[in-house]
Amino acid sequence: MSRVAIFTDSASDLDPAEAEASGIHVIPLLVSFGTATFKAGVDLSGPAFWDRMVAPDAPFPTTAASSPGDFKAAYEAAFAAGAEAIVSIHVAGTLSGTIKSAQIARDMLPDREIHIVDSQGASMAQGILAQMGVEMAAADRPVAEIAETLEERAPDMLMYVALETLEYLKKGGRIGGAQAAIGTLLSVKPIIKVKHGVVTTADRVRTRSKARERLIELITEAPIERLAILHTTNADVEAFRAEMLRRLPHLKPEDVSVALVGASVGPHLGPGCVGAAILYKPGAAPA
Repeated sequence: MSRVAIFTDSASDLDPAEAEASGIHVIPLLVSFGTATFKAGVDLSGPAFWDRMVAPDAPFPTTAASSPGDFKAAYEAAFAAGAEAIVSIHVAGTLSGTIKSAQIARDMLPDREIHIVDSQGASMAQGILAQMGVEMAAADRPVAEIAETLEERAPDMLMYVALETLEYLKKGGRIGGAQAAIGTLLSVKPIIKVKHGVVTTADRVRTRSKARERLIELITEAPIERLAILHTTNADVEAFRAEMLRRLPHLKPEDVSVALVGASVGPHLGPGCVGAAILYKPGAAPA
């Protein structure tokens, strides 16, 4: 184990097996369908979540942060295994109470060095930062430098997602009913942007094909350092990835990953979406 342990949460949408293999500790958030509650990524995989999500008459899922006690136990286990310090990167505090649990757990361990980083995003926008943290830890960078670098790079992260409908954002409480109703009436395909922890509408187009093209335009309007394609059970995701690689010849295929959005973020997006988490070159992220 590196002397600096890297933590994140399941809203990162990192594949659990790949995260474990790379040394990233993932704290599961909770997702409930009615009275049935699961730990995301532990006893409810991404595909299993979507099977439940689209099942007829399924209750709309709700999500919740893990408790400070769960974070404390996970941090203590890492220290017991030999870690000397922790950097814990989490879903934006504006979107979830998860980071509060992490901060409380840190304060419960005052004699330990634990740095909490707000990713200012979700899904692979935080997952990419966690991956960077592991790379820096493997290179024996000082813990304060790792935390400071990730905090500095968080504003360079953006997420764009082309939605099938605004209905799920309405159900999840992220937008008002009137805004969702307008989108439904016009049959538009909204494209949302997540930047600095705030969800906004980047554009609205009338067809799925035009939404895909506009999405690519938005993603590629500034120099890109790292890219992760996101989807919510979208059958065309590999074709979308191939098109992104064609438009971005400076990126190698291994530099463009694909992540299935899981139970922590998926309820707010709904099925059939495609998008990306993008780390732009320092200072180049679109406003």
